Amino acid sequence: MSQWAGIRHMSKTLHLSGRAIARELGISTHTVAKALASDEEPRYRRCPAGSMVDPFVPAIRRLLLDQPSLKATVLAERVGFNGGVCTTVFRARVREIKAQLGVVDPADRLVFTPGEQVQCDLWFPSIPILATGVVHPVLTMIACWSRFLLAMMLPTRQCGDILAGMNVLLARLGGLPGRLLWDNEAGIVHDHKLIDQASVWAGGMGASIKLTRPRDPETKGRIERANGYLDSSFQPARTFTTIDDFNTQLDDWLDGKANRRWVRAAGGRPVDLLDDERYGLTVLPDPLPRAGIELTTRLSRDYHVRVGGVDYSIDPTAIGRVVTVTASLTLVRATCDGVLVAEHARCLRPHQTITDPAHVAQAARLRRQFQDAQHGVARPVLSLVETRDLASYDQLWQEVA
Repeated sequence: MSQWAGIRHMSKTLHLSGRAIARELGISTHTVAKALASDEEPRYRRCPAGSMVDPFVPAIRRLLLDQPSLKATVLAERVGFNGGVCTTVFRARVREIKAQLGVVDPADRLVFTPGEQVQCDLWFPSIPILATGVVHPVLTMIACWSRFLLAMMLPTRQCGDILAGMNVLLARLGGLPGRLLWDNEAGIVHDHKLIDQASVWAGGMGASIKLTRPRDPETKGRIERANGYLDSSFQPARTFTTIDDFNTQLDDWLDGKANRRWVRAAGGRPVDLLDDERYGLTVLPDPLPRAGIELTTRLSRDYHVRVGGVDYSIDPTAIGRVVTVTASLTLVRATCDGVLVAEHARCLRPHQTITDPAHVAQAARLRRQFQDAQHGVARPVLSLVETRDLASYDQLWQEVA
């Protein structure tokens, strides 16, 4: 028992006088009088020394009154604060001042029903793929009710690759949610609106895509936390040779750990809640809407077209004509007037040139024809359209007659 509590006990309970208490405890009567006059235990209090932020507080208040949304970093620059290691102290003081001024941004707790929403995002690992030397984007999607997480690495962050990845992951989920939530990802959104290819995909899928407001990460907090979970629990101490190797390791981790962990807020494991989640999903269209990188261009003399940072050869007989190139996650195809003029396995290493030897041989023949034409030598002209001997028509007419 502290001395203060002992003095008050002897006075209130034992009814001893101040002098008797002083003699009993061996202290001065002045100390006894102070203890009896205080309603709380006396303790040492040091006057606050203040902080190096204090001189800037009036200027911070003025700026926040005019523009309440200013960030701490901007405020530090405007008021001339250069605290170095004390930046944390400055941020804490700014939060305190904003609370005093009523400048707060409360976050509502969002509640979802099964199948109501799937949040989508791109996560960028810090470890490059060994085969390409590039950090490829990872499409992540999480069902908001069950917290079931899906993810796969994509070759690029272009719209076609993102939509192709969404086809794959929605098929794994087993249905279409009521709403797909995206932030302002450049591969999906331009000027706060869906780009045309994404709109066409959404129409074919029958999907509703909701876009978050700028600088509002709480709206998709579930996928943000899932990305942090990937960063802290999946990525460390791993190496990845190819994109396929990355996706194989990722699928094993999702199936064996991430979706089998107990989620306190959901009251269960995502894999166990998935069946209930699927009751709220609608059936996916069959077939799924077309997705992939698409481009239309007039083929130049070098008979190569760039797709996803890689140059692919096209049959040189299509030089000067319009070709349509489509690239899925695994295959690149080109057509000209409905005729297939190129097909390549997709290369995932950027800045490469993929050339079909048959296209090189065709280019050599065309080059010889051109040179012979310059010197008056006639050679048969190659064409993409199949030709037929006219004598076959005479034979056919005789058979009919």
